[in-house]
Amino acid sequence: MRTLCVWFPEWPLMVLDGTGPGYVYEEGHAAGGETQRVAAVNAQASKLGVAKGMGRRAAEALCPIAESKPRDFGIETRLFEPMLIALEDLIPRVEVVEPGLVLVAVEGALRYYGGEDVLVAKVESIAGPKARIGSADGPFAARWAAITAAEGSQVIDNDIAFLASLDISAVGREEMIDTFRWLGLNTLGALAGLPREAVASRFGDEGLWAHHLASGEDRSINPRTIPPHLAVEAHYDDPLENLDQVAFSARALSARLMNGLRKEGLAPYRVEIEAESGMGKVRTRVWRSTDPFLEPTLTERVWWQLRAWIEQEGVAGGLVRLRLDPSDLSGAGRQLALLEAVGEGWEGYDSTRPEAERALARAQALVGPDAVLQAGRQGGRMPAEQVRWFRFGEEPGQLERDLEAPWPGATPGPAPSLVPPQPTPIDIEWDEGMPTRIRLGSRWEPVLNWAGPWRLLGRWWRGEGAGDRYQIVTSAGAFLIVTDGERSFLAAIYD
Repeated sequence: MRTLCVWFPEWPLMVLDGTGPGYVYEEGHAAGGETQRVAAVNAQASKLGVAKGMGRRAAEALCPIAESKPRDFGIETRLFEPMLIALEDLIPRVEVVEPGLVLVAVEGALRYYGGEDVLVAKVESIAGPKARIGSADGPFAARWAAITAAEGSQVIDNDIAFLASLDISAVGREEMIDTFRWLGLNTLGALAGLPREAVASRFGDEGLWAHHLASGEDRSINPRTIPPHLAVEAHYDDPLENLDQVAFSARALSARLMNGLRKEGLAPYRVEIEAESGMGKVRTRVWRSTDPFLEPTLTERVWWQLRAWIEQEGVAGGLVRLRLDPSDLSGAGRQLALLEAVGEGWEGYDSTRPEAERALARAQALVGPDAVLQAGRQGGRMPAEQVRWFRFGEEPGQLERDLEAPWPGATPGPAPSLVPPQPTPIDIEWDEGMPTRIRLGSRWEPVLNWAGPWRLLGRWWRGEGAGDRYQIVTSAGAFLIVTDGERSFLAAIYD
């Protein structure tokens, strides 16, 4: 689906009062460990060396006479509302990412206006010369088409080819960018060229999402429909007329929405805000996030939008109804680190267990159903036989070997921590039936202790011979060894 991005690089500067050098800063990570960085800078301050992303202290040193203000999204949203109204008169259903940055699906508009060039020209006439416009198949590519447009607009015909040339920093995952560069991945094309399974193994969920973006895949490859009943709505018998009341209601309704979605393992990328006044006027606005909304970020955006409506034109008769409708999806829910998710209380019911399950379900959607498995117990004599594997999220099915059967001759405990899929040949030196040395890679390790043998009778009707099992301890680790009298095999490793 074709997506249009309209970006105003200088919109944060709207909070500045003067006409001289100035910049806007916001909280975040910056060079030198500063917690405040420059979010936008006007031309006068830029000539003096102040640049976007610079730490605030460095900016003050370069330009001490500049006017500096913290970024105020509430004011920016209020001032951006007239532009949104003008854009929605041309293309309905504009999605707000932040004040000064909007995305909109334009398939219908392209047919209505007769082509992409015509539509882009109309948007340029409304947005003015300070806007940058990008058009592409996906939101990520459209946004970068706007960011990299020298001036005016840029239309992308092939998202993958366009994204391939972008610097790796475009993925926005700052914690991984240095690692990507260290690995020689300097462009999105280089990242997209890696096998997805390898990225999943090395970088986890964040790396998979970066690989998705680099491959031109903005959305989940297995979309899920959000049930209609998860939209939330509040009616007010006494119309809300002041900002404090509206702020409290926005916070409460946002919490209701996110709690309902969390139970379903969902988090929205887009939320439609609908407000009705006492005079019957209904207003709607769609806000979009590049990452799934969390409760605090959703609450902020609902509040910014309501405040903009109230301060821009007022709400005649007060606010009598407020509705939040999640109109896009993520199966991610709220993500926790895996070690955090499997903390205390895992054996019983624990509110963190669904978080781990949602993380695994998302990984399964990205790398395929057969790449994420879970284990269950079953009967058997060897450790490898006592584990059955099945797809995560599916029922285990019929047991191959009865867990409750006696299984005489089963390998004695403790249970090993690592079991290879197939026994691996290994070299062992023996002295009158006692193991003395074991070869690990290119070196020989002396045996410090050992137990066994335990006789293992093979299934003669399948041509399997008998063997012996030993537990062998060395300074490098402990191993379960199976021998057939001539050869030795590594069957398991103990922790």
